[in-house]
Amino acid sequence: MFVDVSGVAPRPQEQWDPVLIPKEDIDREIERLIAAPRPANGRRASLIVHPRATGPVLGLTPGTDVTINVVNPGESTLNLRKNSNMLEICIQGSGVAVVNGRELRISKWDVWNTPSMQVHSYRNDGKEPWVRLSYSNAPLLEKLEVHYVEEFEGDVPPADANTRRPEPRPAGAQRARDLALREQIGEDGASLLGYEWLIDIDVLESKALHWPWEKVSRHLPSVEEIAKGYNGRRLFVLYNPATERRIGTTHSYFATISSSPPDNHHVPHRHSSAAINYYLRGNGYSQVGKQRLDWKAGDLILSAPGWAIHSHHSGTETTSALTVQDHPLQIAMESLIWQERMQEPILALGSQGGFESNRAQLAAS
Repeated sequence: MFVDVSGVAPRPQEQWDPVLIPKEDIDREIERLIAAPRPANGRRASLIVHPRATGPVLGLTPGTDVTINVVNPGESTLNLRKNSNMLEICIQGSGVAVVNGRELRISKWDVWNTPSMQVHSYRNDGKEPWVRLSYSNAPLLEKLEVHYVEEFEGDVPPADANTRRPEPRPAGAQRARDLALREQIGEDGASLLGYEWLIDIDVLESKALHWPWEKVSRHLPSVEEIAKGYNGRRLFVLYNPATERRIGTTHSYFATISSSPPDNHHVPHRHSSAAINYYLRGNGYSQVGKQRLDWKAGDLILSAPGWAIHSHHSGTETTSALTVQDHPLQIAMESLIWQERMQEPILALGSQGGFESNRAQLAAS
């Protein structure tokens, strides 16, 4: 089939509305999961779904899902392997996340990542339910019809049971890729590469990393104490070196932890990456377009649908939030457009020079 689009104007984008999920609703769903019979795979889980999302692909944004997960004391889950990646935060209790054979002991407000295609499971060896929020790029992969998921018992994924890994290359032997063509044919860098370059990409190890709240929180006073009038965000990125210049926590998402003093106000800005905030402490409101959303500790909010003008304002208490955005993914796609202040230009971050805060001026004054 052909569709003639000659002269057709660009389609207006249908921006999803911001939504706020109150702590009280989250707590009720947690209690429901705790009381429910244990599923065969051990995964007590509930997706938090935006009203605009339609099946079979459900998420809090078009490309991100957020799941409440509960593991009761003494319970564990089956192993899971999938090509979506995750970042997670513990919001209640404690437990052990096992990722690629490494055990991460997790406590309240700890954050960790699970890389793509690494076998992972969870067990609760404590005395109270272990609750975590999981953020995943599964909806995007589901839309592409390439979300690979396998759940299993034992140490070996079923898909690997009858396969054989290639023998290691002998020391000193030439890499097949080294024999393939690599030739620049254009003055600006246009080149030709042989097939082996496609199937033997240099490996940058992707590890499960852990950001314990005990260590992260020690640094938060330093951003809270930046002089009043600072026009940046008072936060730290939970940085995974494997994401390099894309400044991510996973290859799809960054996670930041903020600490804003009372009566702190952001300037309006916007970006194509969608932002989801979970408030650890404090209170305040977010202005998203013409909508005001008042929030408190324990609330979850889609605080910035992609390209929505928004700002955040702390109330009467010091405020901290976990913010998750699909920023690294969009840098990789060269689609991350950003407008830091509405009187400044729209820039493609990572492809064009970015923005400056006024931190240097404040330090000099």
